Amino acid sequence: MPDVRLVHRPDRGSPATRELRTLARDVDVARSRLAQARGLMFRRSIPDDYALVFPFEEVDTRWLHMLFVPFAIDAVWIVDGEVTRVKRLAPLVGLARGEADTVVELPAGAADGVEVGDEIGYRE
Repeated sequence: MPDVRLVHRPDRGSPATRELRTLARDVDVARSRLAQARGLMFRRSIPDDYALVFPFEEVDTRWLHMLFVPFAIDAVWIVDGEVTRVKRLAPLVGLARGEADTVVELPAGAADGVEVGDEIGYRE
């Protein structure tokens, strides 16, 4: 299996301080409709170094819910590699939406420091 990792580049500061940092090294890409519909539902937890990436063919409003997800997550909405929204979702009851062609779900706290305008991408 190829090494997939999720990387973040801040949009602020000088070029020297805008270095890439790895957000996750254990990355799953939900490509099928079934994988995207299921997301993180029914899992008891996820590793600290984990990300679930949802790539879509076009930009649209993307809703996330936490039904059957018993732990908090950080969600990141992205358009053309640029962060459009970051939100922590509460276990079981969290609900949020944002414009995106890609959505990323991470363990709560993993997206600390990620802000609107930053770049995020995954490398395969």
